[in-house]
Amino acid sequence: MNALLLAGGLGTRLRPLTENLPKPMALVANRPWLEHLIIHMKRQGMDRFVIAVKHYSELIRHYFGDGRKWGVHIEYAVEDTPRGTAGAIKNAEALLDDRFIVVNADIIHEIDLPKLVEFHLQHGGGVTIGLTEVEDPTQYGVVNQDMSGRILCFVEKPRLEEAPSRRINAGIYVMEKEVLRYIPDHREVSIERETFPLLIEQEVGIYGQVISGYWADMGTKDRYRKIHWDILNRHLRLGIPGRETGSGIWMGERCRIGKGVLFVPPVLIGDGVQIGDRSVIGPFAVIGDDCKIGSSVRCSETIMWNRCMVNDATQLKNCIFGYDLELGSKQILHEAVVNRTDVMQA
Repeated sequence: MNALLLAGGLGTRLRPLTENLPKPMALVANRPWLEHLIIHMKRQGMDRFVIAVKHYSELIRHYFGDGRKWGVHIEYAVEDTPRGTAGAIKNAEALLDDRFIVVNADIIHEIDLPKLVEFHLQHGGGVTIGLTEVEDPTQYGVVNQDMSGRILCFVEKPRLEEAPSRRINAGIYVMEKEVLRYIPDHREVSIERETFPLLIEQEVGIYGQVISGYWADMGTKDRYRKIHWDILNRHLRLGIPGRETGSGIWMGERCRIGKGVLFVPPVLIGDGVQIGDRSVIGPFAVIGDDCKIGSSVRCSETIMWNRCMVNDATQLKNCIFGYDLELGSKQILHEAVVNRTDVMQA
């Protein structure tokens, strides 16, 4: 059984961060989320992957290659035109096993995949959908199930009092390859709006099981921030690079820390980072690899990708910065989200 990772989305709600890269390649704790995902799934016994790529596909292919660096085997299904979620699966059909796992690669999770596969084998249907429960189901397609877990229908964006449950599609599936014959080829197809309703109508056997473990959609800037704060608080037990030098302070290799620097945990500092004298870093600061922070800088509730430069006496709070950004001295920035295409000088 292999796994198909759907990594072709545009990531429009995370722009400008995803202006020049696929959303699953956005850094999460100083590592592309797609890398975290592959490592997590490998630990659960998956070592063969197909990655469905479209936008900036060369970035993913160059970064991962054939997967041998991570001890896995990776193949690629390239979309020449938009295919939608079901169309992307159909496009990868020739590379998939008779039974396979599908994961939307922009969903942050640490779920128990073997448990989901075990449930799939028990019910013997064509598809198992991993489900997650939300407080407010009114903005989602909500699942209506019978006692066995079979999905009877999806109720799209119901009023709260009319919702059959609080369970929604978590973007993780176990599928039998034979169900792909229900997906049209060479056009855009939505798995939620077209394929699943058709499979229910055809009584193929669509089941759902609530997944355990952390689950979050990083599709907005606020959610992206929250995921990082959950990592630093260890609510999400994602691997954090570097060594923990104090309670809630993770430090990478080859760092140069000036005199009088104060770290207010939780803080993650990448490899090769330079921090000038008397700077205050944290709480809730994530500094990427090879960043250079000047003297007397204040940086809190901020995520900074690799190779950024912050000049002296700048104050940053609740900001997100993409790769290679340079900030001038004595700036005060609050809730700024800036990509490398925007260079900010004093």
